[in-house]
Amino acid sequence: QVQLVESGGGLVQPGGSLRLSCAASGIIFTAYTMGWYRQAPGKQRELVASITNSGNTNYADSVRGRFTLSRDNAKMTAYLQMNSLKPEDTAVYYCNAEAFYIHWGQGTQVTVSA
Repeated sequence: QVQLVESGGGLVQPGGSLRLSCAASGIIFTAYTMGWYRQAPGKQRELVASITNSGNTNYADSVRGRFTLSRDNAKMTAYLQMNSLKPEDTAVYYCNAEAFYIHWGQGTQVTVSA
């Protein structure tokens, strides 16, 4: 059974940092591109960042330079380090694993507010 379990969300003040984790099981982790998406209230889900199995990364313009996505293949975990957080980063963040199949996590809430 495939599982993507996100953790690390929460409430943070503007300018603060959070690190999200996505622990995978039930997949051949090294075969998958891992990604983080987010969905704010009333908006469509959007790609935040992705990392291929060879370590190539892609970032949305809105987060480039502030967020860093990495993966630990031995731990089957992807990490999203989020710095200099802004209120507009508030959303539910979803982990995604994509290869021949696409899998999603349940999401973790990130709220940036004073």
